[in-house]
This record gives sequence, C-alpha cells and structure tokens, in this order.
Amino acid sequence: MPQIKGVIFDWAGTTVDYGSFAPVQAFLDTFGEVGIEVKPEEIRRFMGMRKKEQLAALCRLPGIAAQWEERIETEPGAENLDWLYELFESHLFKSLSGYTEPIGGVVELVERLRNRGLKIGSTTGYTRRMMEVVMPGAAIRGYAPDLVVTPDEVPGGRPRPWMIWQNAMTLDLYPLSGVVKVGDTVADIQEGVNAGTWVIGILEGGNELGLTEAETAKLAG
Repeated sequence: MPQIKGVIFDWAGTTVDYGSFAPVQAFLDTFGEVGIEVKPEEIRRFMGMRKKEQLAALCRLPGIAAQWEERIETEPGAENLDWLYELFESHLFKSLSGYTEPIGGVVELVERLRNRGLKIGSTTGYTRRMMEVVMPGAAIRGYAPDLVVTPDEVPGGRPRPWMIWQNAMTLDLYPLSGVVKVGDTVADIQEGVNAGTWVIGILEGGNELGLTEAETAKLAG
C-alpha cells in the first residue's frame, strides 16, 4: 500500500451539516413554492452533484416532470431551469449559515491527520459563493481544510474527477494512489474512483442515512 499523503473530504454530510439537511430543505422549499411535490429521498438520490445539475436531474424524474407540465404548462427546459435555480439559491442562502457546525469528531480527526503530516483538501457540490457562507462558520468552530475546490471552478462537478485533481495539483499530492477521498454520497464515491484515489464512504451523519443526530442515536440505542 502506498504512503498516504493527503485526505480530500466532502463538506455537507461528511464534515459539516449532520444528515446533509441544508440542500434538502432548500430543494423542498423551491419545488413547494411552484406547487410541485418532491420527496426527500428523490432529492437525496442525486446529492453530491453540483446543485444546478442536481436540479436538472430532479426535473427529469417522471413524477416531477409530469407535475411541472401540468402546473407550468411546458416542459422543464433550460430557460425554466435558470429561474428555478435562482429560486433554489434564494432559499438555500436564507438558511445555509445555520448548517456549518462540524460533525462530531471531525475537528479532532483532522488534527490527528495533520500531526501525521497529511494535507487536507476538500470538494463539494456547493458553488464558491455558497462555500463563502459555509467556510467561515466551520472555521470558527475549528474546521478549515488546506484547500476548498468548488465545481464552478473546474470544467464540471461530480462524478467527474476534476475537483480532486485540482486539489492534488495545488497541494502537490502525487501519486493519486496516495490520496484518500471521503464522502457520504454515491457521487462522492464515483468522484474518487474516477480520480484514481482510495475512497471511504460515510454513512453515519451522511446523506444516505439522512437522519438527525437524535434519530441516529435512537437506532443505536
């Protein structure tokens, strides 16, 4: 096994925002405002992608597309996606600052990794503007990776490997077989596989489980 030189973490559902609730609620509010019913599990199915791409994927689901055509009287094309995404951003920014608390154990883990000489990178489905809200809230509570790369800074988001590769270039992490990607979504796992890194999937506190800390504690109890 090669020497591990760095770890690249996801954000929501992995290092902050236990259960990854900020984007889920914003999507629920967005579709609710235009009278379309969407289920949390449908939203979570595409979590980890760049948020505009996630929105497009949701609009392609048969049930949502049918509701859209009935209420909006047109197919959810690119022009509709633009204003719907603006609506999503408005909902997300109203609440995002309240979802920046590091998940329990993250701050301590990162400290141990740094003490061993590892570099700490990160990728996300959030844009840079969104991360400008998340990063200060996490930093004041003790979590600040060495680098944050967002999908609007590279040719495309997950499952493409570009954000990981940008981390590797900037932090001088080579070879990629000496890098570990950690995330809580299918898109995170695909991103790491496509980039050629080791991959660790997170369940507790993550998107796939989608529970609050109290709900998780009941399962363990």
